[in-house]
Amino acid sequence: MIDVIKLYDYKPAFGFAAQHLTYPDKLDFHPDFLEESFPADHPAAAHLRTYWDEMHTRSLDDIRELYTETFDFQKNCTLYMTYFKFEDAKERGQMLVRLKVLYEMFGLEMPEGELPDFLPLMCEFLYAAEWRDDPNAPENFRLLMAVLEDGTYHLLRSLEALGNPYAHLIRGLRETFKACLEREASGL
Repeated sequence: MIDVIKLYDYKPAFGFAAQHLTYPDKLDFHPDFLEESFPADHPAAAHLRTYWDEMHTRSLDDIRELYTETFDFQKNCTLYMTYFKFEDAKERGQMLVRLKVLYEMFGLEMPEGELPDFLPLMCEFLYAAEWRDDPNAPENFRLLMAVLEDGTYHLLRSLEALGNPYAHLIRGLRETFKACLEREASGL
């Protein structure tokens, strides 16, 4: 089960990820953005520092080219999290509907023409949604976290195989998810 309070505390990290997983803009690389989103004690800080340092060795044009080559032209690096499991099967459509309903439950209106399994949108939802006082949030977020876990696992493997710096960003997201898992008491 997900610890929604910890998840809530990491909202800035999800805002950072949403920004960095959309087409790059100069403001995405402002020096304060990383520190505000990933303080030194954040579970993903080391991975994001590596990502940040690697991206800062490139020009903005090079980063934009890398983004396009990676996410627009590499089928195995899609940002659509249900595609890895379902591709275009009927089950994918059902999962997309369930995600859309979840977003609407928490007040997010879907952008026109966007699918609800688009990773930047999912991160934006985690950044913007208000669930702190919702007693049903842990149960409702189970689906979202399962889709994120499965999709980012496959995406990370593909990015690592390419030696792509975005792998560090995705690894950081996965470490953040992992830090939000509730630990069950052992029966020892």
